[in-house]
Amino acid sequence: MAAAPLPANAATRVLVVDDEAALREPLSDYLVRQGFAASQAASAAEARARLAAEAFDIVLLDIMMPGEDGLSLCRHLIEARQLPVIFLTARGEATDRIVGLEIGADDYVVKPFDPRELVARIRSVLRRAARAPGAAESAAADQYHYTFDGWRLDPLRRRLIDREGAVVAISSAEFRLLVAFLDHPRQVLDRDRLLDMVQGREAHLFDRAVDNQISRLRRKIERDSRNPELIQTVWGGGYMLAAEVRRVPADG
Repeated sequence: MAAAPLPANAATRVLVVDDEAALREPLSDYLVRQGFAASQAASAAEARARLAAEAFDIVLLDIMMPGEDGLSLCRHLIEARQLPVIFLTARGEATDRIVGLEIGADDYVVKPFDPRELVARIRSVLRRAARAPGAAESAAADQYHYTFDGWRLDPLRRRLIDREGAVVAISSAEFRLLVAFLDHPRQVLDRDRLLDMVQGREAHLFDRAVDNQISRLRRKIERDSRNPELIQTVWGGGYMLAAEVRRVPADG
């Protein structure tokens, strides 16, 4: 059953998925006091049921849970629903955090965390998810797709489709980074310009450099990410998309 859309004036809907009630319940209460509409799920199965019945704007997701873990649920959220995801992780789960970012999570916070920082990150992720570069907004409104080197990007649905026609999971940050390159093919974009285009004023909130985001994007679109041909490093200058980019009708 498809989730019902939210009314335009609805509070931001947050789904908190964590098997620890001692964290999940007070966090949800805090989010409500901050003006969010918070719902809870104690497992991935419960989260899937809530997602099928309700619409959400963002998911806060624990990695380590009994049964289906957060990484598996994150893949579903990115591939099937294009929902922003922030991982709630234990301090010793560095490898899982990296995997989570690789499969498309937008950010993470490490337990124990200051709930004020989490709220700041929620708001930043949502602002960035809503703010695509101007050309991407135009292409989406006209239902155009980007095509490049056999790949296709649907900016309206934020779906990246590979050369064989399979959908590749892509995070909000990776989407904005790719659109920045697709809007400026064969142009050298330095790190400062990319940060401004992709994250704007919220860049200082995040500890993951542009270089790391580009490495993750390369692993998804390059034939050999160790010898990239599409996103090339320009020493002393930044990065460049070395591909012809076309905008084609969505049904073309």
